[in-house]
Amino acid sequence: MPEALSLARELELDLVEVADKANPPVVRIMDYGKYKYEAAQRAKESRKKASHVSVKEMKYRPKIGGGDFNTKTRKVERFLNEGHKVKITIMFRGREVTHPELGRKILDDIAERTDDIAKIEAYPRLDGRNMTMVLGPDNKKQAKKAREEAEAAKAAAVEESS
Repeated sequence: MPEALSLARELELDLVEVADKANPPVVRIMDYGKYKYEAAQRAKESRKKASHVSVKEMKYRPKIGGGDFNTKTRKVERFLNEGHKVKITIMFRGREVTHPELGRKILDDIAERTDDIAKIEAYPRLDGRNMTMVLGPDNKKQAKKAREEAEAAKAAAVEESS
């Protein structure tokens, strides 16, 4: 151990204890500051590669008009295509809560429209004056849809050139 310490001082490096439980203890000669910096860089890089899935929320009302429904549903589709989960909330006011089937119909319509890119992660349920449902992106369905669109575009290009 003393020889290792003198060798480390001679090389102007640090003597780092790797396994203290071993007999004799295992030590290593290294630049400890550089080692800590590289470990921090590796951790930072792995955090960068991790995907952050956030939950977006879209609120609807039972008496929503057709145009508003289409606009909000297109936004939901965009969120799903970006890889976000989407919580859909139907807000009931006053006596509307006595007709939960209206909210359920809206949620079913949304699920049907997004069926080719999403899967239902939490089925519709009523909590107080709100009915909620959670949709998550379905990567397999999205990849299949993208392939079909690419094939359709290719076929159209071939048909156009002939």
